[in-house]
Amino acid sequence: MRLPRSLQGRLALAIGSSVALVWLITAFLTAETIRHEINEVFDSALEETAQRILPLAVQELFEGAADGTALLITTLREHEEFLTYVVRDRSGRILLRSHDADVEIFPPFQEAGFFQTDRHIIYYDTALGGDFTIAVAEPLEHRNEAARETLMALGLPLFFLLPLTLVGIWLLLRLMLGPLRGFRDEVALRDGHDLTPVDTSCLPAEIKPIGEAVNALLERLQRTLEAERSFATNAAHELRTPVAGALAQIQRLQAEAGEDATRERARDIEASLKRLNRLSEKLMQMARAEGASLRVDSPYDLAQILRMVADDIAHADLDSRLELDLPDRPVMSHIDPDAFAIAVRNLLENALRHGDAGAPVRVSLQEDGALHVINGGPVVPAQELQSLTRRFARRDRSAEGSGLGLAIVQVIADGTGGRLELRSPATGRADGFEAVLHPTRF
Repeated sequence: MRLPRSLQGRLALAIGSSVALVWLITAFLTAETIRHEINEVFDSALEETAQRILPLAVQELFEGAADGTALLITTLREHEEFLTYVVRDRSGRILLRSHDADVEIFPPFQEAGFFQTDRHIIYYDTALGGDFTIAVAEPLEHRNEAARETLMALGLPLFFLLPLTLVGIWLLLRLMLGPLRGFRDEVALRDGHDLTPVDTSCLPAEIKPIGEAVNALLERLQRTLEAERSFATNAAHELRTPVAGALAQIQRLQAEAGEDATRERARDIEASLKRLNRLSEKLMQMARAEGASLRVDSPYDLAQILRMVADDIAHADLDSRLELDLPDRPVMSHIDPDAFAIAVRNLLENALRHGDAGAPVRVSLQEDGALHVINGGPVVPAQELQSLTRRFARRDRSAEGSGLGLAIVQVIADGTGGRLELRSPATGRADGFEAVLHPTRF
């Protein structure tokens, strides 16, 4: 049998088995003690009966008729007779017997004391130097029945009480292990966005060092992640100035260059610097999404943020393929407006860059806060859809982009308790690509 994996299950099994074993041993010892005491009581009753009846029988025989016929003791009313007896003389002749006595069950007298047959236990005694003997018999079944009834009277309460005890043990363990479950749930809630210490004040003394060790680990993880995010942010920020300067210089070089080959080389360098500038911008967005709280206390209108980002992209890239479908009423949410703007920008840029250049990009915001971005293009296989949210993952290596756009949106969705869903073909179409962001509104 495999042991339960939980500490509560193992403790309940161990304690319950121990209690059940102790109860069984106690019940067995109690049964043996009761059986021994019952036998002593019935033996004493047999002996007492013989010692009371024999003197009376001898007196009756001396005072009654001496014609040699056996006297039969009659009963006042019919009843079940558990003790039967016979009185004999020295020759073994029956002088007196109880009304329900079966003389076949009484062996001849040999000595005073107890004698047991297959079905009866018999007590012998003598009077007047052995001239008269008495044998008192009791059925063994009578004793066994008395023992069974006594044990049943004692065992039935235990039969119902033992399961209740086991249930009580399980409930008590569940109650006592409640702080451990709470600690487990608190640790399970910690992630890269929340590495605050876990409350260990309610933990038992034996478990508290484990909680303190977990808090120390969370603190080290937080310092490591902060150092990594700080490095990424600072590196991306520091790159912007020299890259901007290099772009200015290369653009000036293009204007001053007289040879076509030099201008072509300058344009290649400019394109590389622009890609480096976009990559640094994406790295800063990733660090922003991973390092800050993505929820705010006061709700913001997601439709207004979406409209502002779409207008900015349309003016900056001179791309009018965006088709917005916004609800008439505000869509309020507690997601950080900057984080939502970053997610929207990456989804729109991804659709404009990788979608069909001749097809519009449809952007719709539902009243429940779900954002749908649909672009044209060939169907993306299902196995590739799952890898698009990995960092630096690009389906087409020759296309522009850093491979971080959908990864940034995935980080923001996870950080807000939302969900990013990728579909291809798009809903209601035979082709295209659809990204659906389900942010947490409350």
